[in-house]
Amino acid sequence: MNTSTTREARYRLLLAWVPGLLVMAAGVGLSMALAGVQTVLGALVIALVLGVLLGNSGVYSAMLRTGISGGTMRLLRAGVVLLGLQLAVPDILALGPQVVLLIVTCVFMSYYATLWLGRRLGLTRSGAALMAAGFSICGASAVAGMQGIVDADDDEVASAVAMVTLYGSLMIVVLPLLNAVVGLDAARFGVWSGLAVHEVAQVVAVASTAGTTALAVATVVKLGRVVLLAPVTALASVGVRRRAAAMDRGSGEDAGRPGRRKTPLVPLFVLGFLAMVVLRSLDILPPSLLDAGRTLTTVLLAAGMFGLGAGIDLRRLLRTGGRFAIVGAGSTLFLVGLSLLGVLVVA
Repeated sequence: MNTSTTREARYRLLLAWVPGLLVMAAGVGLSMALAGVQTVLGALVIALVLGVLLGNSGVYSAMLRTGISGGTMRLLRAGVVLLGLQLAVPDILALGPQVVLLIVTCVFMSYYATLWLGRRLGLTRSGAALMAAGFSICGASAVAGMQGIVDADDDEVASAVAMVTLYGSLMIVVLPLLNAVVGLDAARFGVWSGLAVHEVAQVVAVASTAGTTALAVATVVKLGRVVLLAPVTALASVGVRRRAAAMDRGSGEDAGRPGRRKTPLVPLFVLGFLAMVVLRSLDILPPSLLDAGRTLTTVLLAAGMFGLGAGIDLRRLLRTGGRFAIVGAGSTLFLVGLSLLGVLVVA
């Protein structure tokens, strides 16, 4: 195929994507507008719901599906890369070694506990991994990052995001009530909030009930959990590669044969995420650029969530959601208890 033919084919593909991408852009705009008039649901969750409504309506035609399905994973991964601009490593290290160790301990223990519980309750390996990432790291953003590693289906993504939203929203009410009994001071309540609550927006809502000190500490602790998205996804990728290799050995197939899709040891978008963390940590970017990056991150992730939602079969989701709800409850209780114990011991 000559250069002009290749260019023409790419141009036709781009044109085929346009209707779906325009609808996706409209969904993102509406989700951000709705997120701006209330504090319970973020733009990512609203975008997912709007996508579900589109995908289960009679107007989701093949013309729209081409652009939406084609752009979804690209936009999600670009959003995860830019998420790194929100994380400055010196701010996290300033919490002190004990709190940093507590962050790492809570993330990895809750991740593997949720993974274990999900598998025991009948979730697929990929579905359990999505729940583990969402509940232990950073909610919907972690679900989006993990989805590209474990190749989960859209229904599993929707269930994981729904459970993170449900239980994280419950924590906005429950955690301040629990603290009235436990009696943590503002700084330690900030650490607990940052460790125990799933989404960044939910952490802000919880910690703000105890004042500015709690809010400042909680935000940094939460971002410390977000940093761990890179090593957790890298470990998950290693696991996927090992299982694929073991299956090939068992079946006598050649793992290196041409055309075989092989999960990279560290996915490119994770390396991009780490590069953005390094760039942010150098403190050379102006505040205006960081603000623009934060907004663009939300736009890209919301677009990806809209696309994932459009691919969801709502009837199937309703049939399988019960197991995800039980896993979410168990994971939340485990993380709340573990993080409280850690705060009482070391913070």
